[in-house]
Amino acid sequence: KEVARFFHSQLVSPVGQAGLDYLRRRGLSKQIITRFGLGFAPESWDSLLKAMAQKGYDKRDLLDAGLAVSNQKGAIYDRFRNRVMFPIIDLRGNVIGFGGRIMTDQKPKYLNTSDTMVFNKSQNLYALNFAKNAGEKRLILAEGYMDVIALHQAGFPTAVATLGTSLTTEQARLIARYAQEAVICYDSDGAGQKATARAIPMLREAGLLVRVLTVTGGKDPDEFIRSHGDQGPARFKQLLEASGNDVEYRLQKAANGLDLSQPDGKIAYLTACVSILA
Repeated sequence: KEVARFFHSQLVSPVGQAGLDYLRRRGLSKQIITRFGLGFAPESWDSLLKAMAQKGYDKRDLLDAGLAVSNQKGAIYDRFRNRVMFPIIDLRGNVIGFGGRIMTDQKPKYLNTSDTMVFNKSQNLYALNFAKNAGEKRLILAEGYMDVIALHQAGFPTAVATLGTSLTTEQARLIARYAQEAVICYDSDGAGQKATARAIPMLREAGLLVRVLTVTGGKDPDEFIRSHGDQGPARFKQLLEASGNDVEYRLQKAANGLDLSQPDGKIAYLTACVSILA
């Protein structure tokens, strides 16, 4: 929590201007930035180490928390540098980890806290602490932090995301604890489609009704909402209400790459459909 406060204070100071500009360009309001506790990690090797030392934490504490790393020479330095920071909060409201987006073209674009004694990325979901209190029996499963925050800002407070990994069985069960229906809302690119195909059986096995929302125009939910201006939330709501169930989605995908005007294409499609329905 102290680290989250430090990162947030940096975001609203001159040091974090690049981070604040980025979040504003992405259309985030001051209120939503505060609500999600967004922050900025300065481009420095030890600003976090120094700030936490003043609070009585030593370097070992930060290493254990996945917030510092040591090199081969034994030097210890900040893990997150020059990144917009997304605190990961558990169901009890504790900050248990962070995701950070780099401000340059360096890879990886997103860096997450590695697993620690309090943080296991396969057993937590981003923003579930908010979504569980929304009073709906439907959770929207988005692909990343920005999509989730944009959806919450647009009036869809049940959006959650996995933490830089594919959906796990534990996460599917976690969703089933708080919802009866899961709407998969991944990017419409190849990777998003692959992740959708992987997530469907896991969510079904957890006892959930599964629907798939395909964002038109190859955009992610965040881009889609912003591209429609004031109409963005209403247009996304239409997509949400029109989303088909997972069987319809899979039947539709089975036709991809097949020529249905030819007998061979028809047979291949029907064979695929039979196995899906069975």
